[in-house]
Amino acid sequence: MSETAKIELGGQTYELPVIEGTENEKAIDISKLRDLSGYITLDRGYKNTGACMSSITYLDGENGILRYRGYSIEQLAENSTFLEVSYLTIFGELPTAAQLIKFENDIRKYTLVNEEMKNIIDGFPRTAHPMGVLSSLTSALTAFNPKAVNVDNEKEMYEAICKTMAKFIVIATWTYRKSMGFPLNYYDNTKGYVDNFLRLMFELPTGPYKIDAKITSALDKLFILHADHEQNCSTSTVRMVGSSHAGLFASISSGVSALWGPLHGGANQAVLEMLEAIKNDGGDVEKYVLKAKDKDDPFRLMGFGHRVYKNFDPRARIIKKAADDVLETLGVDDPILDIAKKLEKVALEDDYFKSRNLYPNVDFYSGIIYRALGIPVDMFTVMFAIGRLPGWIGQWKEMRANTEPIGRPRQVYTGERERNYVEISKR
Repeated sequence: MSETAKIELGGQTYELPVIEGTENEKAIDISKLRDLSGYITLDRGYKNTGACMSSITYLDGENGILRYRGYSIEQLAENSTFLEVSYLTIFGELPTAAQLIKFENDIRKYTLVNEEMKNIIDGFPRTAHPMGVLSSLTSALTAFNPKAVNVDNEKEMYEAICKTMAKFIVIATWTYRKSMGFPLNYYDNTKGYVDNFLRLMFELPTGPYKIDAKITSALDKLFILHADHEQNCSTSTVRMVGSSHAGLFASISSGVSALWGPLHGGANQAVLEMLEAIKNDGGDVEKYVLKAKDKDDPFRLMGFGHRVYKNFDPRARIIKKAADDVLETLGVDDPILDIAKKLEKVALEDDYFKSRNLYPNVDFYSGIIYRALGIPVDMFTVMFAIGRLPGWIGQWKEMRANTEPIGRPRQVYTGERERNYVEISKR
């Protein structure tokens, strides 16, 4: 007999089914509660509400587990490329060698962005935030691809996915080029996806850009670590917008806007701002460690601990090595990064931080890598968006394939009761 939950309301008892996921997660299905009883549930921020059933990402914050389609993040980061993980996230299985080659080649078919897109980006001032520009450009892609994708047509869906993967990385880097006043670069179809990101960002017409394999490897891992993270704010937004049957570009654009918020995608930017503040105050790391330990001091160390991972962030262990490799390869002499390494050492060795599981998280290390590569702080969230793209696509695809209903949360009204209209002369 399947498990049920009972709820008593107004002298009536209602039985609600309990749903169990493949990892033994349990949920009370309240979808018919309002029809049966007239009551709704109130859950601010949806912290305890499951909005969908998904087979993409499993996250166990208490035990520090993250898996895409059943594969541990540790194995994927060690053995896969970003495009390989993108294929897995979107289509459900790791690709064969032939499927991966085809996927890469099919993405290359769509890497050329319509020249008229330049007119749109030219309309933005150089001071415009790259995330605002990226959201607008992503939405603008709809104008150049006006035909709605038939989600029941496998070929059309596949082409739309390849087109999105191809064009998004180009326009993402164009936001940086615009802010720097550099000419816009084009994708080189003879090179790989992550290599192209570096080229698109940094190659200038005055000379070739040399790509270091260790840098590519570090970015590959970083994009993999950000590929999906369950039903976070931006992913839920993509699904919500897509539930109205809005197209893929429009839905991804909404995800970019949600990610832009400092409470979501801006964590690694907050890390660098904190490090800058410490440097400007003389660079005394010990002083700020003591401030962090003082419960009466409002100062908090950014990039330590995680709201979801209560023990440790499994992504941080992976990216720490990548950060070390990048710093060693580039030999960067930067007081900001020196402060970061001192803070890391304290957090990994000090019993105060260890006992509270305040370990450096993925945002701490990603900020260090981006800083070392010369990527400006305003571009950090754009980097996040590039990595998160396959997750957004996979979640959108799953939502449409499952024919999920349009998202329509309820509310508890707390405004005025009915009252009579008062003419303006009597107010």
